[in-house]
Amino acid sequence: MTEERSPNGERGAMTGERRPHGERGPMTGFDHAGSDIDCAIVGGGPAGLTAALYLARFRRRVVVIDACQSRASLIPLSHNYPGFPQGVSGAELLGRLRRQASQYGVEILHGTAETLKAQERGSLLTVERRPVRAATVLLATGVRDRKPDIPDLRTATLSGAVRWCPICDGYEVQDQRVALISAPQEGYRHALFLRTYTSRLCWFVHGDAGTLDENDAAHLAELDVKIIRSPITQIRTLPGPHVSLWTQDGNEHFANTVYPMVGCQPRVELLEGFGARVDDVRQLWVDAHQRTSIPGIYAAGDVVHALNQMSVAVAHAATAATAIHNALPYNYR
Repeated sequence: MTEERSPNGERGAMTGERRPHGERGPMTGFDHAGSDIDCAIVGGGPAGLTAALYLARFRRRVVVIDACQSRASLIPLSHNYPGFPQGVSGAELLGRLRRQASQYGVEILHGTAETLKAQERGSLLTVERRPVRAATVLLATGVRDRKPDIPDLRTATLSGAVRWCPICDGYEVQDQRVALISAPQEGYRHALFLRTYTSRLCWFVHGDAGTLDENDAAHLAELDVKIIRSPITQIRTLPGPHVSLWTQDGNEHFANTVYPMVGCQPRVELLEGFGARVDDVRQLWVDAHQRTSIPGIYAAGDVVHALNQMSVAVAHAATAATAIHNALPYNYR
């Protein structure tokens, strides 16, 4: 590892070994654009769009492949993203990022990246059966929330009564009636976290994987957390917004806010067969420069083993983009 200068000449950008001065690295054509592409970014959420902005301002040719599946788009209003005192919706934030990136010539391809293949120089992706060739690839594909199989859950989500991230918006549910849906093994720690915000908490134990530790149950009882083991069969959105939850035993329960927390699935399908290093839930391990274990492949955002937060994702993106720029051939004016 060697210490490099950042683009503004300041010291301290640790980016790994640099090429000999003037040596050209891998550059390949991008069929759709008919020009060389320095980085193909897979994912059009906060991480992908921020990385595109940075790379474009480094005067790099970049394309964003956006399947329009960012979880940020489902956020009705976030109050913990810095710089927005009145809050910002996920849709508004994504729109701002797209407009900002487009000012610097970033091209956004709307479609799904279907395959990724390593080549002698760079990588080849297919997007809706079209080839995309790039010197480097940044995966900002995020994760899919695992959703309980409960009718009308999406409707309740769009109403604002179902939320997916208590770190993001637990502050907004203070002293509300909160329902947690979680498995026996994970629900205990989720309940303790939510107890930070409300004493009116009910945990609906989800699924059959594992058994609920009785000591944990006793501790939650001391904290006045109600535990319901009968499965939820129906969720109904009511004015307020709030919801009613029907359980298999025929009882109806009311809540202002529901947090389904049954895990997530990282979107790493593009790396199948590469042997990428992942953690126990298949999130990608990266180094300090957001490099995966596969040469030329970087990752940022929720797909990475880290805290799943938009502010973390954009920090990953800035780090990855700078490392990519410093690893590519010099692009002197």
